[in-house]
Amino acid sequence: MKIRKNDTIKVMSGSYKDKGKVGKVLKVFPEKDRIIVEGVHIIKRHTRPSQKNQQGGIVEKEGPIHVSNVMYYSTKFNTTTRVGYKYLEDGSKVRYCINPACQGEIISDNE
Repeated sequence: MKIRKNDTIKVMSGSYKDKGKVGKVLKVFPEKDRIIVEGVHIIKRHTRPSQKNQQGGIVEKEGPIHVSNVMYYSTKFNTTTRVGYKYLEDGSKVRYCINPACQGEIISDNE
């Protein structure tokens, strides 16, 4: 899976009212090819009062969306791009932007 936690992505397709929204990846489920994005696909969960949640009621939280419905978003160039892998001269494997507008920018893991 080419999308990782803390990446900035843009929702490109799918049956979500949040199409076109840009957000940060909060959690990744590689075995199911799904991700949770901040502020996208908000679902309402009805909860009972418990020790953890004294009040109970309706809680809103982000739901998972399929990774094929999103693209990596480069904040430096303000554009979406596909992600590729390449090896540097020192033998390390890095991710980079394939879009020509990004000029092959290397994606660092601490963005």
